[in-house]
Amino acid sequence: MSKASAGGGGSGGRQLYVKLKTAAKRTTSQQRWLQRQLNDPYVAAAKQEGWRSRAAFKLIEIDERHKILKPGQRIVDLGAAPGGWTQVAVDRVKAIEGRGQVVAIDILEMGAVPGATVLHLDFLEESAPALLKSLLRDGGADIVFSDMAAPTTGHNSTDHLRIMGLAETAVVFATEVLAPGGVFLCKMFQGGTEKELLAGLKRDFTSVKHVKPPASRKESSELYVLATGFRGR
Repeated sequence: MSKASAGGGGSGGRQLYVKLKTAAKRTTSQQRWLQRQLNDPYVAAAKQEGWRSRAAFKLIEIDERHKILKPGQRIVDLGAAPGGWTQVAVDRVKAIEGRGQVVAIDILEMGAVPGATVLHLDFLEESAPALLKSLLRDGGADIVFSDMAAPTTGHNSTDHLRIMGLAETAVVFATEVLAPGGVFLCKMFQGGTEKELLAGLKRDFTSVKHVKPPASRKESSELYVLATGFRGR
């Protein structure tokens, strides 16, 4: 599977533009969001291929370029709902076959994913990190994903600080649970306050880089930080 599968509308031809049938009872922002969803080839491809969200393609594209997922790995997926990344991780670490392990957590309810352990719990709860660690084989992880995002307020500075707060919490957890050589992949937004976080990652990992997969919308300030080669605690 690759990004190419998301670009053709499933028929090899150009995807037809779909218009909203009605805008009744929808705000302007809701109309824009729905219009974008209806005409997003990644949304169509996700439905066709059985992924729970278009976000699955972000992880697929990152992995195809950087080769971070391997059979037998132990994965923690923070902010997992609706489960697209969890599905990809289960598939690539061969969790259903019993080779790898995937533990997912989200404050939102999320349906079971075959091959994964799914927790409906706020990661910021005091008990959450310890519970996640207790579920992992040998108490450690090979990769920590964080696709967590806070509800937006519409105020860019506030929203940026919220997402960076989640990212910082995920970093702390990752450095506590990762095995030497481990990988940390985390969503953040461009905004100028991430320098301290990146400095800490560069101290703890041998390689730290920003990645923006093609499935991440061009107009979005969203990007991911990929840290590999955890130096160990």
